[in-house]
Amino acid sequence: MMKDQEEEEFITVRVQDPRIQDQNSWASYVDYKIFLYTNSKAFTVKTSCVRRRYREFVWLRRQLQKNAGLMSPPELPGKKPFFQVNNSDGIERRRQGLQQFLEKVLHTTIFLSDSQLHLFLQTQLPPAQMESCVQGRTPFSVNEAILDNATCRKSALPCEGAEAVGYEGERGSADPSTSIEVGEARCCSVLRHPLLSSVSPPAVPSITCFVRLFQWNKIFKKVERVFVQHLITPPSNISKGCR
Repeated sequence: MMKDQEEEEFITVRVQDPRIQDQNSWASYVDYKIFLYTNSKAFTVKTSCVRRRYREFVWLRRQLQKNAGLMSPPELPGKKPFFQVNNSDGIERRRQGLQQFLEKVLHTTIFLSDSQLHLFLQTQLPPAQMESCVQGRTPFSVNEAILDNATCRKSALPCEGAEAVGYEGERGSADPSTSIEVGEARCCSVLRHPLLSSVSPPAVPSITCFVRLFQWNKIFKKVERVFVQHLITPPSNISKGCR
């Protein structure tokens, strides 16, 4: 006798792959890959992967606290005033603490209803844009931002044989956490500055690509000004000889 059984809901989250960003700069920091795999009805997209840094976790906890009322979110690993990005032990302890934080958050029903949690886990929007999106001050909704990020990342996956299907990230890999590892921003690689690439941008750039392009455009403009000034400004000794 067969009985219909509902599939038990699960939410799997992994905080892994810490990377040092801007390593040669005084403003270097560590960010972490957050992999989410679930069949929960609370999530529109069942598999996602983003990268977040510690201060974005701090922002998330503050927003959860603001919206949950009397329910206090779990604690984050302590912030050290002189955190060393080259301290592997410290980075690992923080990674473990951040994973424990997310595991507790995702198993608390009241937090699952917070749209900012979903944007944090399933888009690369910065905190200011996540707040604006939830408040309806962006041209896209929460669901549109999440679906756009999923579409953008899916387009970055290789399209050869079985590797383009299911969770095959690396050849022969059965771990779904490796499936989204193919390039953190490769889907946006066609949106480049005209001086650096001749590739035409897509007709309708995705939300994620637009955000990243906006952030990098300021840097490219500075580089362009320096480059042009170098081309049109004669060396000082030539200028003196012409007088």
